[in-house]
Amino acid sequence: MAVPQKLRNAIARIEAADDALADEISKIRRNPSYKEEAREIAPRISTEVPEGLQEGFNNDFALETIVLRVGRPVLRINDNLPRLDFEDVESQIWKSKLEQARNTLLRTIPSVGRIEVKHHPSYEWLGTGWMVAEDIVVTNRHVAQEFGSRNGEGFVFRQLLDTPVTSSIDFLREQDLSPDLSFQVVKILHIEDDRGPDIAFLKVAPTGNKTLPPQLPLFTGTSLSNTDVAVIGYPARDSRIPDVALMEDIFGKIYNFKRLAPGKITAVTQERLFHDCTTLGGCSGGVVFDLVSGQAVGLHFAGRFLESNYAVPASVVAERLAAIQRSAPVSAGIVPEDKPQALQQLQASPSTPINNTNVQTQTFSFNVPIEVTVTVGQPAIAGAAAAVAQNIQATQPAAIESEDEFYTEGVAEDYDDRTGYKPAFLGTDFPVPLPEIADPAKAADVLRYDRNGEQEHVLRYEHFSVVMSKKRRLCYFSAVNINGAKSRKATRVGWRTDPRIAKDAQILNECYGNPPKFSRGHMTRREDPVWGSETAALRGNADSMCVTNTIPQMQSFNAPVWLGLEDYALDHAREDGMKISVFTGPVFRKNDPVIYGVKIPVISWKIIVFINDETGKLSATGYKMSQKDHLPEEEFVFGAYEAAQTSITNIEKLTGLSFGELSAHDPLNEQSELPALPLDNVRQIRF
Repeated sequence: MAVPQKLRNAIARIEAADDALADEISKIRRNPSYKEEAREIAPRISTEVPEGLQEGFNNDFALETIVLRVGRPVLRINDNLPRLDFEDVESQIWKSKLEQARNTLLRTIPSVGRIEVKHHPSYEWLGTGWMVAEDIVVTNRHVAQEFGSRNGEGFVFRQLLDTPVTSSIDFLREQDLSPDLSFQVVKILHIEDDRGPDIAFLKVAPTGNKTLPPQLPLFTGTSLSNTDVAVIGYPARDSRIPDVALMEDIFGKIYNFKRLAPGKITAVTQERLFHDCTTLGGCSGGVVFDLVSGQAVGLHFAGRFLESNYAVPASVVAERLAAIQRSAPVSAGIVPEDKPQALQQLQASPSTPINNTNVQTQTFSFNVPIEVTVTVGQPAIAGAAAAVAQNIQATQPAAIESEDEFYTEGVAEDYDDRTGYKPAFLGTDFPVPLPEIADPAKAADVLRYDRNGEQEHVLRYEHFSVVMSKKRRLCYFSAVNINGAKSRKATRVGWRTDPRIAKDAQILNECYGNPPKFSRGHMTRREDPVWGSETAALRGNADSMCVTNTIPQMQSFNAPVWLGLEDYALDHAREDGMKISVFTGPVFRKNDPVIYGVKIPVISWKIIVFINDETGKLSATGYKMSQKDHLPEEEFVFGAYEAAQTSITNIEKLTGLSFGELSAHDPLNEQSELPALPLDNVRQIRF
């Protein structure tokens, strides 16, 4: 039975790049002890294969995960023993290379730390950073944007509610080591704009009698493919990996600590370096360094598991750093062929010496994360690896079509405590459950994901929930509870993907951008879940910026009636509660126009439910809105209205959703066959 294609290709690339390692892998496949280990872990592999084939498939699959563990390991770093210990290394090839790199490792490891934040609505830490100058840390743009933003010519810490977000970097955060070695980020020196490389620079300051770690030397030449390198970062548990049980078995359920992952450079371009070291979310901002010279060759920023990882070349980091240190403006884009004089001087000068007088010895042991996509019916790896390797160039990374291919590595577990939309929010006497998808075809299209070993279809956020379509990569609906009496104000934060589901299940940038492209139109309004305690409000604000909560909307469109519906309903809600529940979503039609490669929903709908202040009874009203007149010339079935009140029954027919008995509380229930009532003003609404 075949192992997954991605895993086969990844191992074949490893074998093709290193003859000695290929020989070692071949021996492992024949080793009885490894075969026995594969049989032991195979029952824990939760793959869906035809009945009667599981045993053979799982044994082959488990054996290949062991092969990858040997070929591209991940080392645990500890600072509580006085010597390097490689006794647990399964690969003699890697053990020899790491022994030879002992001094390089001792110099490099102390200068890499975990970027941490306080007063952030969603995270306690964000990624990795490392010393690139005497008091300067380099990390990724997408890491720094979580706590900093541009303000005129400079950069400031984000002010969320009444509390500014602060940041620090801890150069320890190692397993079994409780002390920290933290330094405050005192200034945001630079965050590259979206057109440039994924870089940010932070100024840190010594604290008390603690001395900052030494800076790492930057390699400003041209890196060579097949060079032995390693990444240091803080891999976090990632529920996007299909077989969570296998990942946790290999990692021992230990995440968020400093790890070192060796591998090779697979390709280099002027603006990007590719490598095959094993990474997970949390490694963003990690250093990619040459195991022989100890020089930093890249700044890790993203990757596709089992395919390729991506880093900003150190030459680009050096060019940006030189400009920052000159206090010169930094241009966007990549380093030109003719490098500036400052970079030429950097290249001509010797590498910055590293002071290792304060370096302590470290201890390493191996672990590795595994993510696979199961494909039944492929030839077994043992007999096919050589053939696959012949067709794979070890120096070629996975194809990249555009910058949209990259995802921001995130941590799905930050959403574990989100309870989402609550049906009894308006009171136990007035339950309003989430709608069911009654249309069988649409029900089969609902996106499901793994949550603690269970299949879920509702993405729960702070005060709201979303259900996604697999085909359209947009939500069927977003449902929110709003408490007007506990509402707060919060500063808008950046857009983000939801790490619980695959990146390619979400629309990122294909149709979004400056006019004439679309903007991201919120389904649950950004301000709606911003209520409750300070922590809850900040989470609601950040969660509302997930792309799962948006649909494409023309930037010329402006519908004040549509945007004011919730506020008008709150004015009519029972004063002792000021609570409403709102459902919003698009209408998916077969003849929706395809623009910029994306099927664009023309019609949106909304249902607002509350306890009427005058009657004390449940009130439910439906609305629909069209952006037809704001789209490029197309033929449409529906009329040229913008916003209109319509019956819930009509919305059910349009969407294939079922809202149960909710239509009985709709004032238009008896007029469901009549045309929608155009709205020019919220006072025209019938409650």
